[in-house]
Amino acid sequence: MRKARAKKRVLLPDPIYNDTLVTRFLNNLMYDGKKNTASNIFHEAIAVVAKRTNEDGVEVWKKALANITPQVEVRSRRVGGATFQIPSEIRPDRKVSMGMKWLILYARKRNEKSMAQKLAGEIVAAAKEEGAAFKKKEDVHKMAEANKAFSHFRF
Repeated sequence: MRKARAKKRVLLPDPIYNDTLVTRFLNNLMYDGKKNTASNIFHEAIAVVAKRTNEDGVEVWKKALANITPQVEVRSRRVGGATFQIPSEIRPDRKVSMGMKWLILYARKRNEKSMAQKLAGEIVAAAKEEGAAFKKKEDVHKMAEANKAFSHFRF
């Protein structure tokens, strides 16, 4: 018999922006438990974004996150010896988590000086519906659309 489901931990809101979504992003950005470093990188990136766009940095970041949040994904399922890619809806918390992870992943791959600059660049690009993280979302959606025929195998 399986153990009980793990309880969702309550996240404290970020002290500067008073938002739990920011805290969640910082937890994904963090390496080796260095939350202060992650926090400094994020706040510096938001300042750069605000300077570049002449808008509120956090609002631009939220818009960027909304733009790269996927709605559907494909999951593998074996049916009679063959493996099919089946498109399925994503749970709301998983959507946000995937969006954050893609934003951080593709920000790390950019060619700019500091991590704050890289993150700011990816946030601005995602807010304009361009950049690698937005392309990843588009690719996931295209794959789901291409495999629509197998949606009757859904679990």
